[in-house]
Amino acid sequence: MSAAALPAARDLIAAARDVSGRSARAQLDDCASRLEEPLRVALAGSLKAGKSTLLNSIVGQDIAPTDATECTRVVTWYRGGATPTVTAWDERGRALNVPVQRRDGSLTFDLGDLTATDVDRLEVEWPARALTHTTIIDTPGTSSLSTDVSARTLRMLTPEGSTSGADAVVYLLRSLGASDVRFLGQIGAHVGGESGPLGVVGVVSRADEVGAGRIDAMTSAKEVAARFATELERTGLCQAVVPVAGLLALGARTLRESEFEAFRALAAVPADDLQIAMLSADRFARPDSPLPVPAELRTQLADRFGLFGIRLAVALIKLGARDSPTLAADLVERSGLNELRQVIDVQFGQRADQLKAHSALLAVERVLAAEPGAAAAGVRGGVSRALSDTHGFQEIRLLGRLRSTPLALSEEDAGHLQRLIGGGGIAAHARLGLDPDAPIAQQRAVALGAVRYWRARAEHPLVDRFTARACAAAARSAEGVLADLP
Repeated sequence: MSAAALPAARDLIAAARDVSGRSARAQLDDCASRLEEPLRVALAGSLKAGKSTLLNSIVGQDIAPTDATECTRVVTWYRGGATPTVTAWDERGRALNVPVQRRDGSLTFDLGDLTATDVDRLEVEWPARALTHTTIIDTPGTSSLSTDVSARTLRMLTPEGSTSGADAVVYLLRSLGASDVRFLGQIGAHVGGESGPLGVVGVVSRADEVGAGRIDAMTSAKEVAARFATELERTGLCQAVVPVAGLLALGARTLRESEFEAFRALAAVPADDLQIAMLSADRFARPDSPLPVPAELRTQLADRFGLFGIRLAVALIKLGARDSPTLAADLVERSGLNELRQVIDVQFGQRADQLKAHSALLAVERVLAAEPGAAAAGVRGGVSRALSDTHGFQEIRLLGRLRSTPLALSEEDAGHLQRLIGGGGIAAHARLGLDPDAPIAQQRAVALGAVRYWRARAEHPLVDRFTARACAAAARSAEGVLADLP
């Protein structure tokens, strides 16, 4: 499915509409509308995995409630909008405006007399840049004690006889149990169809807790993420696994000047004294503590950054972070959020048209399966051919695999291969490592040279199987660039 994915999908949906009955046409109209919407990315995972905190850190604003209220038991859609509004939709399609409140410093949606069982979904419109081209869907925990709550997530992501409500999924893991593997398998069948999961990225959430809040916690989390990635790649259930300390990321992105000054004051405390004071969050916030920061502010720091974030902030100030913007940037970088955002951009954002077209065509294929006649069968064949063009999806999977599996190539060649399969962008010049205004003749010459080079590397008798497959994929990517050049 090439750069013309959306126009081709529109044409196929129009053709399917011409050969379908009235009820099927309504479903096809929904497919067409979905193509014009922003990419839908769902956050899924077990109860208390940190989905709402991660959403807030991605958006850079505290917009998703994290307290255990009725609204966290409902599937919630976050879209870009001019003004903050929250709408509750019931099972009959009726809409109700929901007030937004702050309680004890935390955001919450006041459902009033409504309960989670009364609400089909919540829709939140919010003026945030991150929501301009992406709709983020926050789902209830899949391992909730309430089977009805878990079922809401399953119905949205893996509906019976239909296509997933999401184009891509970020799945949060705190461990890798049988229930996670089973659910990821269900997601893959709906998001990717027969070609397997396409837009599924794993996150080792609350990664700072992996190392019990120690200063080296993220190093331990990266080792866990690599182990999860290896296990999930063996079954093809996930394209990448990234460790993220969501609480730290959110605190860093919303760092206040008063908090920076508090961190700077703590950095002046003798190391042994500070270590004793930080044996636990309760001890750190004790009113009788001799630390040079008011108890109320210390409680705030513990709630917003955790002990790991406080230790890291103090260490970074000692290493030279002289102002709050510098400290915030350093904390975000070490939280793993930038790495996740890069993965989401490469895996999802730059391939949004391709993922949306794939989701829509999977739905069209299922609609046409119930339509009799040769005309419907002919259109269904065209849809199947479009879905079978899976090289773009092979690139997505390979980019994820390269994060944890080394290639038997030089560092320079490995970098070129990753760039060619779209690791730095899917535009022709980005794949070829050329300037955006490079002449077409130059792009063609470089692409042709890449086809020949990577074909030869793929056929080398001494190269291992994974490297050979990667080289063959790079050659196919270069062929795609050639085909798309004018």
